[in-house]
Amino acid sequence: MSFNVTVQPSGRTFNAQADEPLLAAAIRQGIGLPYGCKDGACGTCKCKKLEGSVTHGAHQLKALSPEEEAKGFILTCCAVAHSDVVIESRQVTDESAYPIKKMPVRVSSLAKVSHDVMVVRLQLPASDVFKYHAGQYVEFLLRDGDRRAYSMANAPHTQAEQPGAELHIRHMPGGKFTDQVFSTMKEKDILRIEGPYGSFFLREDSDKPLVLLASGTGFAPIKALIEHMQFKGITRPAVLYWGGRRPQDLYMNDWVLAKVAEMPQLTYIPVISNALPEDNWAGRTGFVHQAVLQDLPDLSAHQVYACGAPVVVESARADYSALAGLPAEEFFADSFTTEADKAQAA
Repeated sequence: MSFNVTVQPSGRTFNAQADEPLLAAAIRQGIGLPYGCKDGACGTCKCKKLEGSVTHGAHQLKALSPEEEAKGFILTCCAVAHSDVVIESRQVTDESAYPIKKMPVRVSSLAKVSHDVMVVRLQLPASDVFKYHAGQYVEFLLRDGDRRAYSMANAPHTQAEQPGAELHIRHMPGGKFTDQVFSTMKEKDILRIEGPYGSFFLREDSDKPLVLLASGTGFAPIKALIEHMQFKGITRPAVLYWGGRRPQDLYMNDWVLAKVAEMPQLTYIPVISNALPEDNWAGRTGFVHQAVLQDLPDLSAHQVYACGAPVVVESARADYSALAGLPAEEFFADSFTTEADKAQAA
């Protein structure tokens, strides 16, 4: 049995099987609904159900509260239809949906750029063109069936020279995958990935100034956006706020400074929250999302692209709308929810 799903205001439709989450059905049929984690943790896929009946699988309350559910909001990543359904979603686009592919990849290099961040470069099959938007992510397919998601830190145009993906992986002690990355993984290892996934990419139909907000390795997809903007000649004013606990957490600070020198429209504000005396840090301090509010108390004419820890992304989403007038539809986010975060919430 299958049900018809209609997306308003676009009027686009797709079919969902009786046991299939709406988002999975949409991805399968090339419908570009917004989403991030795909497992009920981040809330990016939240939208309004206008008609029909659904039930939700496991999800975190911060992604969808009982009060929101009572008002008709759903998470398409874990909502299963029990009738024909009509939903309201802002971001339905044809061009955003590149084919999802599974492919083998070879580890081409491993570079430890800070005490807990590894830059991993993967060689992609030269015979298979891999298309994606700057800002999207891939998932590693682990042998036991688990998956781990990481954003690509290089823009798509870099594939022309050599098919490959750059990933920034932070070590989570005890983590099934990151322990492997930081201990036993070596060059020429063969892994399997699937992608591209995610609705985090630059909306090029706007000329609004950009706020790029990153915490920790949330810088990875932001790096891809900056590379893409430079390659495409996009001259919209953009300011990058990158936050870390200590200065060494800004592990590609020199790369950013070089881009600022090349791109007159790009400004960079590094922000450190827990600097120690021995760091000799003379720059901005505090929480990175609050630094944006201090500098830009009126965000009503901006677009914000935020990546990193869930607490940073969700605080920015709430505060920028409530305190700075940012339209909700101009906030785009990729929240880096770890398996530990999910386990704690569960």
